[in-house]
Amino acid sequence: MRQTIGVMGSGTHEHDECARPLGGLIASLGADLLTGGGGGVMRAVSRAYTSYPGARGVCIGVLPCASEEDRLSAKPGYPNEFVEIVIRTHLPFSGVRGEDDLSRNHINILSSAAIVALPGEAGTLSEIALAIRYGRPIAGFALDAALLEAFPPSVRRLRDLRDVERFLRASLQI
Repeated sequence: MRQTIGVMGSGTHEHDECARPLGGLIASLGADLLTGGGGGVMRAVSRAYTSYPGARGVCIGVLPCASEEDRLSAKPGYPNEFVEIVIRTHLPFSGVRGEDDLSRNHINILSSAAIVALPGEAGTLSEIALAIRYGRPIAGFALDAALLEAFPPSVRRLRDLRDVERFLRASLQI
């Protein structure tokens, strides 16, 4: 059975030093990648994932709508050019309102068998809170531990890609 791994993180900063090897790792595991479909970490990990030689999965982007008033259009800048399967939603909220019922973050978390959170801000923190609420396996990944200081204490902090691989294999039982 195919597994989906969610990667959450900054919508503005790529954190390429982590996103690039993480995208390759997920592709090498034969899992599908799910992100929010935008810029920053979402774009960087999607770029690495789709460029991995012999990748067998697909890159999925779950998009927010443009606004409460315009629920038919995607938010500007979405999807990034590496998303292969676009899931459009009518859900406008993210960031500080990322735990709201009108946020796509619930879909991101509930559709992922395991989640890796890279450094991010309010939206990432809301996705982490949802992963904890819904009991999804989650770990934070950054080479610099200081970038994960805002994450709740219950979230495992990983600083090495081998540890991320061990976490994913154990979580997915592969």
